[in-house]
Amino acid sequence: MTKIESKARSINQSSEVIFNFLSDFNQFEHLMPDKVINWSSSSDTCQFTISGIASLGMKIVEKQPFNRIHMTHFGNVPFNFDFEVQIHAVDQTKSQVQLVMNAELNAMLKMLAVKPLGDFLEKLLDQLETHTF
Repeated sequence: MTKIESKARSINQSSEVIFNFLSDFNQFEHLMPDKVINWSSSSDTCQFTISGIASLGMKIVEKQPFNRIHMTHFGNVPFNFDFEVQIHAVDQTKSQVQLVMNAELNAMLKMLAVKPLGDFLEKLLDQLETHTF
């Protein structure tokens, strides 16, 4: 497994607000960078294409209120992966959020995909930092 992690970011919202927002894939569309196309979602699943990289799908498999959302691959994907949102309350109005992806990448995919996937995670957090809840 290849582990791809974002930097932990400080978000000016409570862990409860962030958790509730990110627990619904319909909300994720607001965070997607420009390179994401063909977005479709329900509350528990989503499918999309990252231009030039791959078409991906995810489904929520576990929620630990206000701390963690665990997702896994869904549908026809080029590699198996899981994705986790880790939320740590700093105080009642601020939280630390980190995104972690564990992917089964062969040597060629690893060489091609690690940097773009890491950039994708960072862009999601950029959008979360500036999002109006």
